Amino acid sequence: MNARTLLLLALTWPLMAQAGGGKLLLTGGVSSIDGAAGGGLTPWALTGSYAAEGEWGATAFVSRAHTSNYGLTVTGAALAWSDRLEVSIARQDFNAADNLAPLGLRGLHLKQTIVAAKLRIAGEAVLDADTLMPQVALGLEAKRVDAAALNPTLTGALGAKRDGIDLYASATKLFLAPGVLVNGTLRLTKANQNGLLGFGGAQGAGYRLMPEASVAWLANRHVAIGAEYRAKPDNLNRSVLGTGALKEDDWWDVFIAWAPSKTVSLTAAWVALGRIAPAVQPRRQHGAYLSLQLAY
Repeated sequence: MNARTLLLLALTWPLMAQAGGGKLLLTGGVSSIDGAAGGGLTPWALTGSYAAEGEWGATAFVSRAHTSNYGLTVTGAALAWSDRLEVSIARQDFNAADNLAPLGLRGLHLKQTIVAAKLRIAGEAVLDADTLMPQVALGLEAKRVDAAALNPTLTGALGAKRDGIDLYASATKLFLAPGVLVNGTLRLTKANQNGLLGFGGAQGAGYRLMPEASVAWLANRHVAIGAEYRAKPDNLNRSVLGTGALKEDDWWDVFIAWAPSKTVSLTAAWVALGRIAPAVQPRRQHGAYLSLQLAY
């Protein structure tokens, strides 16, 4: 650690003391829709809560997204140890409303449970702020979806599975002086619509490596503004329903996160999820996202 980093840490130490455990407010990220700490759509290498070396921390969250035709509610919690290990659980409830009525599936809810773990293997976001070394973590997300009346079609005609595992590697770099955080994630996945439409398919059952990215500007010690992008594997683009009938588009968002204290943060975003099951609902899905997180 050189003199420049020591000076930056000295200037920001009151913020870290207020956040607790030697971590700046908001640099633990918020809770993603899969439960892991990061942005709303993609995980970061940072662990959730404000637990530092030798400490335990915990978070709990509830998120709601509402697009042109669909709704998604997510609840979850995470436990972190020593700013190195994070385990989390999330429950997703996707409300398809009457969009699948042509298939006889009026009022369908797709529900998914995600149990995840993340391990920091290198780097430390704040202490390495004056170098090019990012914080690096490896993660695993085990998912199981209950598609209700759609289950027979999902596992039969479409050839998808109801269980799947995503593996990812994230690298997060914090530029302390300008207050900019950059994250890149590579995800090995075969999830369709993040798993809500199962995993793999008769025409594309294998794993694919998909990129994800986030950038956030810490406008002040309480507010972060940023954007995210998440590429999708599009396994069901060719299916028995015809080419393009279940085409999967990439996701992106722009967000603002506000943390009035270390215990509470609120994230609002504009999300763009592309087309979801365009055979029955061709409109592109844009809408609002709101998430409340409690941290200890």
